Amino acid sequence: SHASHPRLGIGCRVRKDENGDTVLLLPEGILRLKGTAAEIIRLCDGERTFADILGAMQAQYPSSDPKQIAQQIASFLNRLLERRAVDLR
Repeated sequence: SHASHPRLGIGCRVRKDENGDTVLLLPEGILRLKGTAAEIIRLCDGERTFADILGAMQAQYPSSDPKQIAQQIASFLNRLLERRAVDLR
């Protein structure tokens, strides 16, 4: 929901690798984050709501369709929820 507060899951951390790329460290592996995925995960601090994250991404990409941005963020976060890389408060 737009009021949920996404945050990194237990044991997960965001880091830069040796090439300067953003990676999400999981208990069972590593996810390389590129482009907007890295931007979205940085906003998942448990303080911001889904609506806050959506607003920040819409402000950064004002020429993009707001519904498409919302759908892409929701899809990305749902995939991370399935892997327990993100949880919701």
